[in-house]
Amino acid sequence: MSIKHPRSTGVCIVAAVSVLAVVSVEAQTVATDSMTTRVHDIPSVTVSARRTPPALTSASPLQVMGKAEMERLGVYEVADAVRHFSGVSVKDYGGIGGLKTISVRSMGAQHTGVIYDGVSVSDCQSGQIDISRFSLDNVSQLTMTIGQTDDIYQTARAFASAGVLSIQTARPDFTDRPYHVYANLKAGSFGMVNPSVLYSRQLTRKTALSVYGDFLRADGNYPFEMWNGNHLIDSKRNNSDIRTYRAEATLYTAFTPRQDLQVKAYLFDSERGLPGGVIYDNPYAAERLSDKNYFGQFRYENRFSDRIKLQALGKFNYSWNKDYNNEASGITDDRYRQTETYVSATLWAEPVEHFSLSVAQDFAYNYLHTTLDQCQFPQRYTLLTAVAARYEHRKFSATASLLNTFITEDVRIGTAADDSKRLSPAFSLSWKPFENAGLRVRASYKDIFRTPTFNDLYYLVIGNTGLRPETTKQGNFGVTWSRSGFACFDFLSLSADAYYNKVADKIVAVPTMFVWRMMNVGKVETIGVDVNLSAEYSLNERFKWYLTGNYNFMQAEDVTDRNSKTWRNQIIYTPRHSGSGNLTLETPWVNVSYNLTYASERYTLAQNLPEYRIAPYTDHGISLSHTFTWKHHRLRIQADALNLSNKNYEIIRFYPMPGRNYKISINYYL
Repeated sequence: MSIKHPRSTGVCIVAAVSVLAVVSVEAQTVATDSMTTRVHDIPSVTVSARRTPPALTSASPLQVMGKAEMERLGVYEVADAVRHFSGVSVKDYGGIGGLKTISVRSMGAQHTGVIYDGVSVSDCQSGQIDISRFSLDNVSQLTMTIGQTDDIYQTARAFASAGVLSIQTARPDFTDRPYHVYANLKAGSFGMVNPSVLYSRQLTRKTALSVYGDFLRADGNYPFEMWNGNHLIDSKRNNSDIRTYRAEATLYTAFTPRQDLQVKAYLFDSERGLPGGVIYDNPYAAERLSDKNYFGQFRYENRFSDRIKLQALGKFNYSWNKDYNNEASGITDDRYRQTETYVSATLWAEPVEHFSLSVAQDFAYNYLHTTLDQCQFPQRYTLLTAVAARYEHRKFSATASLLNTFITEDVRIGTAADDSKRLSPAFSLSWKPFENAGLRVRASYKDIFRTPTFNDLYYLVIGNTGLRPETTKQGNFGVTWSRSGFACFDFLSLSADAYYNKVADKIVAVPTMFVWRMMNVGKVETIGVDVNLSAEYSLNERFKWYLTGNYNFMQAEDVTDRNSKTWRNQIIYTPRHSGSGNLTLETPWVNVSYNLTYASERYTLAQNLPEYRIAPYTDHGISLSHTFTWKHHRLRIQADALNLSNKNYEIIRFYPMPGRNYKISINYYL
């Protein structure tokens, strides 16, 4: 008998596993010394050793950026920080209010998952997450994982993407006082003002509350110069203003030393202009976009013992968008509302030493309502089950997982897409061949897919309910090396990864006789190399250098049809060569940081003709900062000069980026 609506099945599975979360282990074993009852005084000994960063021990490409490194780089936004990750490209539609999405190794934004405090962020309508919605002020760590992860204690949805960006907010520490205040004021060119406040308070010995809020406004009407053929356009961007309000509150509760709960409420409200592309000498735009995003989520964990633990989490997400244009030539007032209900439970166990297992069960329900004509009001039910195993020893580790996906859909009008069922395997290996050399060899493989979005399936007349999921095969082989006290360096690390990806059944818009339709016609083959370098050097106790850099080679080519004009052409908006670097000098008086990002030429259409070429760009920036401390107070001041070369380069065609601009940030911490 076929099951068309697995709502009750999914809820029951998750509920059955989550019941374990209310069970606490009361019995404890007290260890005694069977050899002697004497008390021995042992002199204290201090051992100092630098722990190898997890990015160098991971069996798959892993990049981690903590709060200290964010401050050292002088980044203000999540998108600015992510640009320093190798293998990751950011699509930026220009200006402070421009939408920003990320793509891993040319596979597209829909293949990149985003996790916020352990719970996935999703968009069933477009499949793309605008990372400009998140602030760095209350973020403690960013983690970028490509392919199979070493961490098997996570949700099934975390296994379901080609790459995952994890955003972890700061958890308060009350060891010195029962409250903390973090206030920040940022201001900059083009009318940008961005105040924020983070307040944390210990309510009881087991409960704490953290509240964050910020406001951002900017005019964004920056001047630009751009060539259109032989004609130079010298103008100003218009309709680039933005106003956003963001707030979140997080409650932390520890029921027992082994059980804790985190509950979060989030609000994001924005009103912005969409400046549009500068096409045919016309820089004018009038389209407006309003966004509202509210969600509530929780994460509960019970560590029954050192060998078994369980996490259960859930989320309700509400998103509302209004796309409005009052131009007489094309008045629009389109509104979209989507909701998601999501629950997950993961059980982890270590039956024997060095070997662990996990099973994760997720259920999600998505619904989309629009004011567009012929809206079909689609609903999606998703069941994800992930089983994973990991063996970890001092010199060798191996991880394997199997993800089962079942998706079924309903529509109020018309015909729904067929059910989707698929098994997705993945594995990774890491080996340390020499005991003291600091060298590791790693290899990984992941077979994953992405489901067509509601826009792909049901948007007006271009939607196609017959679409198949895009399938992706990822292979990676790399080496990592690190050494403390090597030559003149305090610490030096290097990683290099060669990879091969193949995307089949790529979903693209194809012109038919009268209209465009979404079709499965694309195949993309990607061969690439990512290289990362990190170094630290102390001149003396008062002066220290930091150097980081990455280089990416990415040959992502269309291999759909040998007889096509696009055969073996680089896919759109994908540079073959890109990279970034940072050099920071810390002194007692001022810290100086220099940032560089680079991307080679790209093409706006599938056929790599000169008229579709976007010129390479290099973006330089410099940051000066100093931190004043007294008693328990800390005041940090940072000034930045960005895009020093004053070039209005383009990341997206006809969307010129701001030229030279300046920012200042003042933050106070107690």
